[in-house]
Amino acid sequence: MRKREKTRNEFISSLRKRGIDDKRVLAAMEKVPRERFVEREHEDIAFSDQALPIACGQTISQPSLVAAMTAALKIAPEHKILEIGTGSGYQAAILSHLAHKIVSVERFSALAKIARERLGELGIGNVTVIEGDGAEGLPGEAPFDRIMLTAAALRVPPALMGQLADNGILIAPLGPPGEIQMLTRFTKKASGVLETEELMAVRFVPLLPGTKPVS
Repeated sequence: MRKREKTRNEFISSLRKRGIDDKRVLAAMEKVPRERFVEREHEDIAFSDQALPIACGQTISQPSLVAAMTAALKIAPEHKILEIGTGSGYQAAILSHLAHKIVSVERFSALAKIARERLGELGIGNVTVIEGDGAEGLPGEAPFDRIMLTAAALRVPPALMGQLADNGILIAPLGPPGEIQMLTRFTKKASGVLETEELMAVRFVPLLPGTKPVS
């Protein structure tokens, strides 16, 4: 237990060294045990700053990228967030400590089930995981103050931009699958103006098309 606590402290220290200085984000990263969201064989390296494989051919992003993307959303406690691509549930768990409500859409039924179980075991009650087509978002829950895509697309699906609230922020990795993409932040002004800002080069698995969840 002491070894794991030391590792967690070193983990948070490494995030600070990488330029993550948002105190709320760091506190959330400290609260969520990443080892609970990786495959059993990778628990010993859960606090290393690297992406790791999970079920269904997907990945859990490296912690520094999770922290950077989370900070880029500029989350307030009252916000409602839409996450596209639940994966293991780690990013949703981080968001749960920062916002009022998180709705996460996952294409793979197996991953959705695992994420629900892990979030439940940790007593996280403000995250809802839904199986579906992330490109369609969740119009019945819109508008969202913040939207995060954790899978790459050539462009932001129009349905998602339409579900973003005025003065809302959407971040997404944009670019071809299998290549370097650009993490891009969109801010939707109440005036209707859409501000665009390129943040950093990233590499994500692709956003999968289709309307039916994959078992």
